Amino acid sequence: MAGFGLPNFGQLTEAFRKAQQIQQDAQKLQEELDAMEIEGSSEDGRASIWLSGNQQPLRVKLDPSLLNEGQDTAEAAVLAALQSAYERSTATMKERMQDLTGGLDLNLPGMGG
Repeated sequence: MAGFGLPNFGQLTEAFRKAQQIQQDAQKLQEELDAMEIEGSSEDGRASIWLSGNQQPLRVKLDPSLLNEGQDTAEAAVLAALQSAYERSTATMKERMQDLTGGLDLNLPGMGG
């Protein structure tokens, strides 16, 4: 069959083995990302938001003084903290995926690039 441009059985077996290993590693990575807590804070540190490595919201902490400064100030601080947490979580996820794929550019949705 090799004469018809098909890979030999050994190559197919190796490809399947690698695919299974990547699948197992991806599952492990998913679990690790779920367990992570990534904090993002407003510039003044009075608002903090934690996301998992998979960007699931985990908790919010606001300094009581922030609430006394009015709705606009509090909302801006929460938004800044959320953006910070999201950026850190996305960067962590992208880095871990690159480690998993050996730097292959898979152009995955939500992963930039």
